[in-house]
Amino acid sequence: MQSSDTSRTLGELKASGYRVLPVREEMRRNLLARLGRKERILPGIIGYDDTVIPDIENAVLAGHHMVFLGERGQAKSRIIRSLTTLLDPLVPVVEGCPINDSPFDPICRTCRRRLALEGDALAIAWIAPEDRYGEKLATPDVSMADLIGEIDPVKVAEGRYLADEETIHYGLVPRTNRGLFAINELPDLTEKVQVGLFNLMEEKDVQIKGYKIRLPVDIVIVASANPEDYTSRGRIITPLKDRFDVQIRTHYPRTLDDEIAIMEQEVPVLDRGVREVRVPFFIKEIVAQLTFEARGSNEINQASGVSVRVTINNYESLLSNAEKRAVRTGGREIVPRLSDLPSVLASTAGKIELEYVGEDKKDGDLIDRLINRAVLKVWDKYLKVEALKKVTEHFEAGWGVEVSDQMAPDEYLEGIRHIPGLREGVALLGAFESPALMATGIEFVLEGLHLHQKLNKDRSGGRYAYRA
Repeated sequence: MQSSDTSRTLGELKASGYRVLPVREEMRRNLLARLGRKERILPGIIGYDDTVIPDIENAVLAGHHMVFLGERGQAKSRIIRSLTTLLDPLVPVVEGCPINDSPFDPICRTCRRRLALEGDALAIAWIAPEDRYGEKLATPDVSMADLIGEIDPVKVAEGRYLADEETIHYGLVPRTNRGLFAINELPDLTEKVQVGLFNLMEEKDVQIKGYKIRLPVDIVIVASANPEDYTSRGRIITPLKDRFDVQIRTHYPRTLDDEIAIMEQEVPVLDRGVREVRVPFFIKEIVAQLTFEARGSNEINQASGVSVRVTINNYESLLSNAEKRAVRTGGREIVPRLSDLPSVLASTAGKIELEYVGEDKKDGDLIDRLINRAVLKVWDKYLKVEALKKVTEHFEAGWGVEVSDQMAPDEYLEGIRHIPGLREGVALLGAFESPALMATGIEFVLEGLHLHQKLNKDRSGGRYAYRA
């Protein structure tokens, strides 16, 4: 990694011994250095260590253009933006150049003329990785002018000829010269723009308003796409597809631990005053398992995908509902519990697409079923119906109990005292010393018994009554 950011002219840069590398070589060198130090190349990207990241490493070492194929919410954009960490902290450019020209070998006419006139006195500036990264969301209205450039009428009015290269206002791709350019949802580009992009990647030249210019930009192009769109006939031209050297398939987290780790990483830390957030492990697992159940449901359009954002937003909804309860009841702890789960309906419904829509298909009913499956799977990991026989016998004797997302945690302790075996059942989950944690454990035990058809449950608004 080179560092000569004290040089302010080309002469000083030459004297320092600095050498400009093509962007591919620069990224390759920095990646090899990280691998040698056994550092993670993409910090914050979870669940891809054995799948996606090795393919990225190979692509960078080979100097490849990459296209990432995956459904929504698979960190494609984050991965692409993280690739800028493989660029040098600072690189020299001709001062004032709109396309980041190398002071040693500029490609635009203005900088070539300046180099001829000023020589070693040519002023240089230093730019950071964020100045060498460009990104564009592909939509049908994206034009060649947006990506490549356009004739600037103001420059023509100043007296330049149309055929003069200096009349061009450069687009996003040339302005990312010596860096990375990303195109999200690549197949949504019109065919005409795809042809122009292919020509730039292959021939290094473009035509703007009939004027052909040579534009040998030094750039790595990275794109993202939905697999269904990318492989559909007619959505992307074959020559452009051929110019992307590798296609890397992303995927959703394959374990609950990875899903939970992403959830915990992405949920922002908010100022909750004096109240402490405490979330039992089984609540986190239920939130993650709910997303897994959605991804495995044949009632949901899996081509559209079920994003990790479902998990993140559902977790935030649970925390928000628990925080409201703590404020209203004067609690000192924010502890989500199962009676908070209906709050995830709003954060789930808008992110899933039902396979069949009709009067008999309601997303609320489907989400309720997915929640029940998730709770049951997590419950069976930690508890057994046989170990809670005293609890079920108590209800069979005619007793019942009511819970609510608005009840203060202290009210649950009455149940612990009067229902034989309930305290022991909660203790199987761990040492829950506070009333708020005990309340969560009690609801978890009772809901599992209900889902195993040992208890009935009646719902009235936000209140739930369990009975034999």
